[in-house]
Amino acid sequence: MTYEIIVVGTSMGGLQALEVLLSGLPAGFSVPVAIAQHRHKDSDNSLSDFLQQVCVLPLKEAEDKEEIVPGYVYLAPADYHLLVENSSFSLSTEAPVSYARPSIDVLFESAADAYAAKAIGVILTGASNDGAQGLAAIAAAGGVTVVQEPTTAYSRTMPTAAIAAVKADRILSLPEIAPCLVNLCCPVLT
Repeated sequence: MTYEIIVVGTSMGGLQALEVLLSGLPAGFSVPVAIAQHRHKDSDNSLSDFLQQVCVLPLKEAEDKEEIVPGYVYLAPADYHLLVENSSFSLSTEAPVSYARPSIDVLFESAADAYAAKAIGVILTGASNDGAQGLAAIAAAGGVTVVQEPTTAYSRTMPTAAIAAVKADRILSLPEIAPCLVNLCCPVLT
């Protein structure tokens, strides 16, 4: 199977989790990664600046109608839902979902619709149920589901909700997730 997108959702404790995940993706990793991280609506771009320091892949906030480029990491901008549509992004200011904008469910459900079995969904630490429905949508479309082992999460609520919603393909400790993604997507890099 050739995977065409990885979507990642996280909330409380997400900065440290993303630091571990992204630092584990090697140069040459070609599958685009789209991230929904819950944050305050007035957040500046310091999150992307910080994460770029630990990530060897180019990392940026996604823009409306921007083409999805292999090998890039994209962050949902503060106060926007991020959706994927075949080969580009769409931003939305529709109402928050599960009290969040960006919503993990919105990103994951759009990835399931656009990429079906060629999508990988990853749920990391977080203090809400956001992402559980979206991960179930990816599973129903035939995609791969990965969840951080709840006992290793800063906040176990989000991974626990995801595991309750779907029989995850992989439940892994945080340091195991990046190697798993590399093995699934770019085995020649392992």
